[in-house]
Amino acid sequence: MLRHLLKVSDFSKNECEKVINKAIELKKNPKKFNSILEGETLLMFFEKPSLRTRISFETGMQQLGGHAIFYSIKDSPLGKKENLSDTAKVASRFVNIIAARVFKRQDIRDLAKYAEVPVINMLDDFAHPCQILGDFQTIKEKKNSLTTMKLSYFGDAHNNVTYDLMRICAMFGWRMDVACPDVPEYSPEQIVLDEVSDLSKETGAEVQVIHNATNAAQDSSVIYTDSWMSYGIPQEQEEERKKAFMPFQVTPSIMKVAKPDVVFMNCLPAMRGYEQTADVIDGPQSIVFDQAENRLHIQKAIMLFLREKF
Repeated sequence: MLRHLLKVSDFSKNECEKVINKAIELKKNPKKFNSILEGETLLMFFEKPSLRTRISFETGMQQLGGHAIFYSIKDSPLGKKENLSDTAKVASRFVNIIAARVFKRQDIRDLAKYAEVPVINMLDDFAHPCQILGDFQTIKEKKNSLTTMKLSYFGDAHNNVTYDLMRICAMFGWRMDVACPDVPEYSPEQIVLDEVSDLSKETGAEVQVIHNATNAAQDSSVIYTDSWMSYGIPQEQEEERKKAFMPFQVTPSIMKVAKPDVVFMNCLPAMRGYEQTADVIDGPQSIVFDQAENRLHIQKAIMLFLREKF
């Protein structure tokens, strides 16, 4: 059956766990799977730049025995010269998987609507499922479990990473505090809040938006933040955003409020002195580079899952 991954909740909790466990297996025994996608091709559309996403997908596909094609749409936007329906249908005749990193959620949805092969969202303005599944792989490796705990997010909550973190915490029955400024432009969209509320009713999760960083950090096992100046944000907004988010900067004092074994996460890129201080991201509780590495392993597992290889 044709499946896509456009947001993390496109998978069930059990499917997320299955993919995470496969990623851990792939990480431990990479040579066991080095020909499983032999002869297959991944096509990657990039509208937004990336370091980790491109390198990890290309490397992952090669390690599985397949081939990856990078196609920049920065100067030739999707749906302009050739409509998305035709693009998806034509590409499906050539390749086995399509992945896209785009600005607008509608573009990835249209690709999936018309594609005849699995579509993976490498990032849009609504979700970042590969990042979040890799994050949960990292948490499982560090905590030896994904049983109920508390994750606290700090900063810009009008944000694709925040949205998928909220979704997966709701799916797994976790507690999550989203600490952000009390203004709509930095807060989660209502459509996300509604989805998370529905997911939480099934699992007993407690996901809430609050506006005090110290309160958010209390009893937390995972402290998470993301860039204040994501790709596409005009440079002239930097000072305004820095002023708004500085009360939610992750500092050593914030880390001390959390549980003694708390870990610090940032999906990168990170600016020291902005979303976190240097002594936090470079300190002993930081697991940001384990996070980054696991993008490789989780994406390999996602591709195998969507290709029905396990």
